[in-house]
Parts: sequence; C-alpha cells; structure tokens
Amino acid sequence: MANALYAKGKEKLLSATSAISLDTDTIKACLIINTYGQNLSTDEFYTSISAYLAGGASATMNTQTLASKTVTDGVFDAADITFPAVTAGATCEAVVLWKDTGVAGTSPLIAYIDTITGFPLLTNGGDVTVQWDNGAYKIFSL
Repeated sequence: MANALYAKGKEKLLSATSAISLDTDTIKACLIINTYGQNLSTDEFYTSISAYLAGGASATMNTQTLASKTVTDGVFDAADITFPAVTAGATCEAVVLWKDTGVAGTSPLIAYIDTITGFPLLTNGGDVTVQWDNGAYKIFSL
C-alpha cells in the first residue's frame, strides 16, 4: 500500500466543525505492526489501531509527539522522530499519525505512512528513527 489519509481524517481536516489543526493540535505518531488490516474508509479513531502498536497496546514509548510542525503551501512537515528501545521481534509496516484529544475513542486518525526508508522493519530492541521525506511532499501534501 502507499501512503494515504484516512477518509474520516480527511473530513476533519476539511471541516470547520470537527477540525484538525495540524500546526497547533497535538499530533502523534506510532509504529504499526504488519498484522494491522487497515481500512482507510472506516478506521476513524486511535482505538482502531491501539492493538497494533509495536510492543503492544501498552507500549506508550512507541508513540511520539510531532515537533516543529509546519503547514506551508498545503504541505505538512515536522521534525524527524525517534522511537526509543522498541521491543524486539515486531515487524513494523507503517507509521500512523493521529490527533491526540486525550481520549483514545475521540482521537482521530489522520495518515497511514508506509513508504519510509527501511520499512518494513524487524525491530531488535533498539531505537527506530523515522526520517520524513525531504522532497516536495514532506510528510504529506493536500
């Protein structure tokens, strides 16, 4: 699969009533394992992916808050991220971005990103660094 935005996330990006503000909201990223059978049309909230985190659902170290976020000319970017000491033995297939509302059941999914250099990746207990694309589209472009 190629990078894609979740359908409900797109609605929230484009809607004034349930908006996602990429530059001001708390946007998080997590490592997703290869058993996640994503449905970009219906998966809507963090609860849809929490069981598929590398290291298990309680592996909060495998979620990172994006820093230095920018939105310029319809392109979203942020600083590269590092997931520390990711539990060995998982095959990470992607990174999922979501808006953290503080409640998993209301935290909307935004993007599924799997065209990351080195992915899929078999974890070995070490750090996993994700370097976002430095080309024209950065993390993603609308």
